[in-house]
Amino acid sequence: MEKLKALFKSFYYAANGILTTIKTERNMRIHLVCVTYMFSILLLTDWFRLERSDWCALILASALVLSGEIVNTAIENAVNLSTSEYNEFAKKAKDAGSGAVLVNAVFAVIVGLVVLLQPQAFRQMHLYFSQNPLMFLLFALSIIPATLFIFFGFPTKKRKKDQ
Repeated sequence: MEKLKALFKSFYYAANGILTTIKTERNMRIHLVCVTYMFSILLLTDWFRLERSDWCALILASALVLSGEIVNTAIENAVNLSTSEYNEFAKKAKDAGSGAVLVNAVFAVIVGLVVLLQPQAFRQMHLYFSQNPLMFLLFALSIIPATLFIFFGFPTKKRKKDQ
């Protein structure tokens, strides 16, 4: 029973690490918003024709970017914990972590272009939104909370200690 409890604790700590990264890292929120829009459009419409391998490539590329951002955050926090003064090695570690995320993000964009560059899908999208201006307005308005989420994160309640 103790081993099962330890297993659940490890999942709790992992989920907490993901949520903390989302709460504290603007770039993680940017990636999350992009992935959410992409998969929402792909799952809620039939505009794009995707094979299983296409889905796998998109999922893998998205997971690499999100997990890379989490690892980069871990590197940055560990470096910040180790020194508060400028250190060339600390800079190299942080830059390398950021570089890894950039490589993942560029790779994800390339995968997205290869898989989703389907002119007929974009024609269908254009036709749909031109025939349903209210849906286009709703889509455009959804960008407002997405942008607020990116720049401000989750709304948080102030604790009595913080007031």
